Amino acid sequence: MPTVRIIGPGRAGGALAIALAAAGWEVDEPIRRGDDLTLAAIGPDLLVIATPDSAVSEVAAAVRPAPGTVVAHLAGSLGLDVLADHPHRAALHPLVTIPTAQVGARRMAGAWFGVAASTPSAARLVDQTVADLGARSIEVADADRASYHAAACIASNHLVALLAQVERVAGSVGVPLDAYLGLVRTSVDNVEAMGPAAALTGPVARGDEATVARHLASIDPSERPGYEAMAAEARRLAAGRSGVAR
Repeated sequence: MPTVRIIGPGRAGGALAIALAAAGWEVDEPIRRGDDLTLAAIGPDLLVIATPDSAVSEVAAAVRPAPGTVVAHLAGSLGLDVLADHPHRAALHPLVTIPTAQVGARRMAGAWFGVAASTPSAARLVDQTVADLGARSIEVADADRASYHAAACIASNHLVALLAQVERVAGSVGVPLDAYLGLVRTSVDNVEAMGPAAALTGPVARGDEATVARHLASIDPSERPGYEAMAAEARRLAAGRSGVAR
């Protein structure tokens, strides 16, 4: 099996190390902050830069290129250009939330990875990495990676922020967030089964603007911009569909 070395064994790098070790890969001792980076690419088949996005370019430039080593990063929004002069460059971005390395490692099985590779050799190793993890991949070109990652942030970070608004608005009338989580899960299930347009329900989908007005009048003024923004998105979705039951 291949050998991997990881620069930056934090949550993402640590999760990948645990997952690949479980898949039978040889995982070298990681390189940590302050360690010499010069010879990091000597030895492993895959060198993964798992630092914060802002540091990837600097770290890659500090590593001396090695002819046969694939150098990859885990950043969703960055292309391959940040990997300097390394002959075989790749991107491996897991579309999972990683609260801890252990949890992230479990979630990588069956996950989607946004991938890219600069050479056939790099592409083969990327494919093997994804397959050994039991995951799936989708190729994302450098020019598209910022949009791809924006969608990931909407799907995860913005959803979390939206649920925080649910917690605040519901909490103002003494209802716990837990009461709404089943609704969230079934809504996501409906999107998976039917797609967003068919899954949309509620007052905007029905054209019931009187109810929307009552909502806006009842909630704290600080919550209205968020509600109005999402109602506008719901109207946009509703306007693009036809013949969908409400």
